[in-house]
Amino acid sequence: MATKFLALACIRSDSGYGDLSPRPHYPSMPKYPKGVSVEETNVESSPVKAVFSVMGMTCSACAGSVEKAVKRLPGIHEAVVDVLNNRAQVLFYPSYVNEETICETIEDVGFEATLIQDETREKSTQVCRIRINGMTCTSCSSTVEQALQAIHGVLKAQVALATEEAEIHYDPKIVSHNQLMEAIEDTGFEAILISTGEDMNKIHLQVDGVRTDHSLRIIGNSLHALPGVQGIYMDSELHKISLSYKSDVTGPRDLIRVIESTGSGRFKAKIFPQGGGERETHKREEIKQYYRSFMWSLIFTIPVFLTSMVLVYIPGIKHGLETKIVNMLNIGELIRWVLATPVQFVIGQRFYTGSYKALRHGSANMDVLIALGTNAAYFYSVYTVLRAATSPDFEGTDFFETSSMLISFILLGKYLEVLAKGKTSEAIAKLMDLAPETAILLTLDDEGNVINEEEIDSRLIQRNDVIKIIPGAKVASDGYVLWGQSHVNESMITGEARPVAKRKGDAVIGGTLNANGVLHIKATRVGSESALSQIVRLIESAQMAKAPVQKFADRISKYFVPTVIILSFSTWLSWFLAGKFNGYPNSWIPTSMDSFQLALQFGISVMVIACPCALGLATPTAVMVGTGVGASQGVLIKGGQALESAHKVNCIVFDKTGTLTVGKPVVVNTKLLKNMVLRHFYELVAATEANSEHPLAKAIVEYAKKFREDEENPIWPEVQDFVSITGHGVKAVVRNKEIIVGNKSLMLDHNISIPLDAEEMLTETEAMAQTGILVSIDGELTGVIAISDPLKPGAYEAISILKSMDVKSIMVTGDNWGTARSVANEVGIDTVIAEAKPDQKAEKVKELQASGYIVAMVGDGINDSPALVAADVGMAIGAGTDIAIEAADIVLMRSNLEDVITAIDLSRKTFSRIRLNYIWALGYNLLGIPIAAGALFPSTRFRLPPWIAGAAMAASSVSVVCCSLLLKYYNRPKMLNNLQIRGIVIE
Repeated sequence: MATKFLALACIRSDSGYGDLSPRPHYPSMPKYPKGVSVEETNVESSPVKAVFSVMGMTCSACAGSVEKAVKRLPGIHEAVVDVLNNRAQVLFYPSYVNEETICETIEDVGFEATLIQDETREKSTQVCRIRINGMTCTSCSSTVEQALQAIHGVLKAQVALATEEAEIHYDPKIVSHNQLMEAIEDTGFEAILISTGEDMNKIHLQVDGVRTDHSLRIIGNSLHALPGVQGIYMDSELHKISLSYKSDVTGPRDLIRVIESTGSGRFKAKIFPQGGGERETHKREEIKQYYRSFMWSLIFTIPVFLTSMVLVYIPGIKHGLETKIVNMLNIGELIRWVLATPVQFVIGQRFYTGSYKALRHGSANMDVLIALGTNAAYFYSVYTVLRAATSPDFEGTDFFETSSMLISFILLGKYLEVLAKGKTSEAIAKLMDLAPETAILLTLDDEGNVINEEEIDSRLIQRNDVIKIIPGAKVASDGYVLWGQSHVNESMITGEARPVAKRKGDAVIGGTLNANGVLHIKATRVGSESALSQIVRLIESAQMAKAPVQKFADRISKYFVPTVIILSFSTWLSWFLAGKFNGYPNSWIPTSMDSFQLALQFGISVMVIACPCALGLATPTAVMVGTGVGASQGVLIKGGQALESAHKVNCIVFDKTGTLTVGKPVVVNTKLLKNMVLRHFYELVAATEANSEHPLAKAIVEYAKKFREDEENPIWPEVQDFVSITGHGVKAVVRNKEIIVGNKSLMLDHNISIPLDAEEMLTETEAMAQTGILVSIDGELTGVIAISDPLKPGAYEAISILKSMDVKSIMVTGDNWGTARSVANEVGIDTVIAEAKPDQKAEKVKELQASGYIVAMVGDGINDSPALVAADVGMAIGAGTDIAIEAADIVLMRSNLEDVITAIDLSRKTFSRIRLNYIWALGYNLLGIPIAAGALFPSTRFRLPPWIAGAAMAASSVSVVCCSLLLKYYNRPKMLNNLQIRGIVIE
């Protein structure tokens, strides 16, 4: 009886834990690991599922013993054993226990256990994004990246210096996001979790009326029971609940309804108020921090500078400053020491902290150079002050102004740098601001009449909601028009300048602007699924991805700081020994110094003038601005790799249908070869083609509707034995007649003879760049249908411009040779490959690559996917809202061919800016270090004081970022502005 009960319990599947239902908990078995409360079990540390095959169980007592043993392990969320199917399903926290331990535990009970891999790994990898505070140069980002890649379970880790973020692909069953954050913090940087999944919708709610933690737990349990809720994180101090959920199952208003119905209605929930995005808040805080540090530094540094460089030349004040206190120690030296000390150790603490953390992990960064340089100046100055205080005849010069001015200038440089870096990601901020704050939610009755209107927060929109969009308002969500007609400005998403007409059934994109009419739309994509969210995510990923040229800077950064330290020490030693052994005349030494102090100043200048930051920022800042500018023009570039490849492209392969042509074929002519009514002919053909997804088939079906009274939703005759022959056509049995619709080769394959007049019509249609479709009924050719797919406006001009840019154009199509040649002649393409299947397109791309071409493939991303993947750069054209095309490197939001030119031109401009940044960053170091080392001193007596060297170092980073920012003023090629767009009309 017990066995039957267990079997029935296992069959139930309403628990949300797969096909096994949880049994009641044993009182002594904790649901969460020891020391972990329900509040701490947040969305990101959700339990993972493992399914085991358990052999040897004979009854429910066996199952109970296995279940008890597993539940005793720390970190077990739930364990269910199915004795009939010899299976155990375990939900566990990978931070505390793993599959191997669970297996061993089951075997210790006396049963044979093996992990069932296929069912366990529902999602074998997760993507986690973490913000990292405190990185200053590529040495820092490389250290973090290496630390992450060394962790078992991490499949891929990318750390971007410009965005200060890490993107980590990891196996959640081996490692948790908490362990990843610990690894980052162990390297000496602050880690803040941004997200752990790309496919989850997330919302933060504030709950009023909560008095105790127990109340919060009750709400948490109620939400856990709701279908579609994937994880919960609760903050009892802020009364904040963060939830991740499946938007196709539940939504924000459902969650709020559950909260407010819990506890007899005393709880009230609303969207948690946030002052802008977390990224923007962090940037503003960082800018404020550097500004405060710089201003405090200035307060102390200006008096140090004045007492050292200015006031000593004013007679009365000079006498006061040189008044002796103890032995040779004067008032001026004491004032400078007192003022320079807080600058060195309080305001400059960040450099000590950064140096310690870097050196602890065996790497060296910019902080090490600054700390060494300022310490050398400060502690030498302390030495001179103490010598002066203890000696009646010692005369020395202090360098307190060097250390304090160095820190002040470096802080000014960092302040300007973070200010400029903030502007590089303005594109994302602008996109995020497109979403409207509120929306008008409509309630409809069963007949579709509006019975209520309510203004709600746009973040509360759920899938299948009906939203009203008034003239001048932003579209609140992705969806389609249910009622009304208007024009919508989509330029902010697609880059399309002209407003697009919208009527019933047309798709709309969230964040676009409604122009003149009222629309009722049905929401289809909400939250993270919306086009806007996907574009933002795509740009963020693009800014994370390193360009191959970045490896050059990474290689240099490994050896840069140690090399500079060696050069600095060598400079000091060379000048010191030269002075000691009279290697240069005494007249070279300034009056206020001795040979040791002169050598020390040269050494410090070398150390602080060298700048690894400029090298590290050269590529990522340009890529950030370039991808942002591209997005504003409707060109979504997926990272540095795509940018680098696109600038080298010298051959473009175009698909025909939907790429060079509009992609909306229409029937333009029909010729019947047998005596029959045209309406009956099209009824048979449409019934056959209605099962096909091909654009030509859809054109025939649309044309056939004109012969029917029920034009909107016609019911075609029943079809039997339907077969689709890829690249050739279709065949089926309709009303006991065998219908074959397709090209010439399909007819010949079925031994159907083609009469002379049909051959002539095929030749005529192909000469006019039309496609001829043959129709046979019961083995006899009955008709020829001519279908035209008009060329896109500006196709000819776009190909001409590409020729002027030394880019070869080739057309590859599955259409027949005659039509392909006619289209190619119209647009000015010389090389044509016709009647090619999808895999043959990819083969052609590989052939071109083997010939030495850098190939870009431009297609619609459906049947062109193999070629898009094979090409050096895949461009998916006219993607509209479907921007998540994995195969493409560049997604062109509009269907205009001119965007292909914009993509190549923008990548060339961006890459030339990267080259310029590298020339400046390398040139600055190669020129600055010898000058700081005193290369010009013997001939010109010119030397760089350390504080000027520090200012130059700070300026080099700022100049690189500003150079990248100039890309914001990118304009597409002037020849595109003169492009003559020829109008086309499709009936």
